[in-house]
Amino acid sequence: MKVAIPKERREGETRLAATPETVKKLVGLGLEVTVEAGAGAGAFIADAALEAAGAKLAKGAKATVEGADIVLKVRAPTPAEVKGYKSGATLVAIMNPYREADTIAACAAAGVDAFAMELLPRITRAQTMDVLSSQANLAGYKAVIDAAATFARAMPMMMTAAGTVAPAKVFIMGAGVAGLQAIATARRLGAVVSATDVRPVAREQVQSLGATFVMVESEETKAAETSGGYAREMSEDYKRRQAELISETIKKQDIVICTALIPGRPAPLLVSEEQVRSMKPGSVIVDLAVEQGGNCALSQPGKVVEVDGVTIMGHLNVPGRIAVDATSLYAKNLLNFLSPLIDKETKALKIDLGDEILKATCLTHAGEVVHPQFKEAAAAAAAAAQGAPPAEEGGE
Repeated sequence: MKVAIPKERREGETRLAATPETVKKLVGLGLEVTVEAGAGAGAFIADAALEAAGAKLAKGAKATVEGADIVLKVRAPTPAEVKGYKSGATLVAIMNPYREADTIAACAAAGVDAFAMELLPRITRAQTMDVLSSQANLAGYKAVIDAAATFARAMPMMMTAAGTVAPAKVFIMGAGVAGLQAIATARRLGAVVSATDVRPVAREQVQSLGATFVMVESEETKAAETSGGYAREMSEDYKRRQAELISETIKKQDIVICTALIPGRPAPLLVSEEQVRSMKPGSVIVDLAVEQGGNCALSQPGKVVEVDGVTIMGHLNVPGRIAVDATSLYAKNLLNFLSPLIDKETKALKIDLGDEILKATCLTHAGEVVHPQFKEAAAAAAAAAQGAPPAEEGGE
């Protein structure tokens, strides 16, 4: 079977879906691996290193994916890219299904079986495949490093003959994977760290890393976590009370790292314009949720802006800013997802959609959109692409 790894064509994407290490292991599974020449440049992976690991190089996307049984990518392909895949091919990527309905529709139309890595269930067996965790972990680290590089003061307390330098105060909003890594990184740099999250279970995790936990306690917070481990959206009353507490906390901070996301929903607004303007000049806000609307009212996607002396960083694709490690971890996630699907005797794909992991991640199969969450949006996108209104449900 041929595995194709084309160059990422989404703007600003520096990662690759393979490394020499994972190529070698894919070849060891009996697969033929083809990588597009130059695809690893953004992650400083030389073509020669991929060749030495057993990959074949191809010039251009068309030659790379031609006849491929499996296509591995970082980001979802565009509908135009999907047209180059053969019918029956299996695509594995971060598909961004809530926003890429046109790509899902294109996969179904092309007979491509698409799997979205970010939809993996939060179960023990899927931990080594968890791309959200591997990439968010790096994003949390990089957010603090970016903030520290911009902050015009030192992070740790320093005792000198000329006087004492007070430690920076860092506030982390959202204590998921990215938030916890941000706490750990800020603490290593010597900052005084506090954090907030709507989930009471986060308190122990935050405190175990040496940070102070800030949260409004209520009956509502007892059910603030979904079965999948994500935060639920809270009521307007809770948001109001939490905002009052956060307002008092934020004005005392030097750095604020925003990490709160809810899958499939716009990012919750956590930092208002008024709260930004209450911060001291020289303070820094890093908004890791900017691609989904942002946690900060004044953050702008892909831009670093300054408001009343407060720097607000809205970098896109933060894991891609550490492309070498992000690629290494992501490629291993893909390898761990794919390896159990390869039949040891026939070396062919053996996909059982009754499997919990495959059922949760499969978007399209056998020419149909099979994931119930995305059927309607994909149908509308397909109809729009054909220039016709979508058919009503239940119609002939």
